[in-house]
Amino acid sequence: MDAVIDIRGVEKRYVGRKGETVALQKVDLTIDEGEFVAFVGPSGCGKSTLLNMISGVIEISSGTIVQEGQAIRGINRRVGYLTQTDSVLPWRTVEDNVALPLEYRGVPRAERVARVKRMLELVSLEHFAHAFPKELSGGMRKRVALAQMLVYEPKTLLMDEPFGALDAQLKLVMQAELLKIWQSEKKTIVFVTHDLSEAIAVASRVIVFSGRPGRIKHVEEIAIPYPRDVFKVRFLPEFERAYESLWQELAPEIERGEDL
Repeated sequence: MDAVIDIRGVEKRYVGRKGETVALQKVDLTIDEGEFVAFVGPSGCGKSTLLNMISGVIEISSGTIVQEGQAIRGINRRVGYLTQTDSVLPWRTVEDNVALPLEYRGVPRAERVARVKRMLELVSLEHFAHAFPKELSGGMRKRVALAQMLVYEPKTLLMDEPFGALDAQLKLVMQAELLKIWQSEKKTIVFVTHDLSEAIAVASRVIVFSGRPGRIKHVEEIAIPYPRDVFKVRFLPEFERAYESLWQELAPEIERGEDL
């Protein structure tokens, strides 16, 4: 596989009234095409900061991030970005919300209609095209946000705790939906989560960050073949082994009083 994202010596420092704070320190990481990589670690360890630097939302203090051969400087328009809070507008219908990124890019109407139709079918919302967000469940709103991110066809998806606000059952449904989309669309996904079980259930590789200043402490290859059944994967011995290995890396951070 070819590297899609290459991170070398990346650091993030903030200067405030009390001096300099190092959020991330000397991070080196390569993410290959088609990988599903999850970031885990204690709160404040810099995993979301790194995601924001890949997206170009936050400036790199030192080091380089290269995507598909091009150094990231400024907003990275080659990625899709989904956070815990969706960007679904309450006054627009489902199809109009999904079409929004294409409108911003000046895509002709006929092409917009065709691409939105395909996305709604992909996320199983084709029968809700004319519904408004207030008429949707939380999971359906999240599917709208997924379709909105996918419709302009980014090769790489950045996801910052996208299912964190959902209840346990709905979270499993959305994990299954995301895996289905990942396998059918062959995207590269970088996924931040506080839920260790979620990381193991969906990712091919889990990256553990230390407490601040954030460094890559451990990399775990998840030896569970795809396709995975997220409703049953937690009962597999491979899941148990991965959880034990990752927890041994995270436990010292908990003992120092840092939350996951």
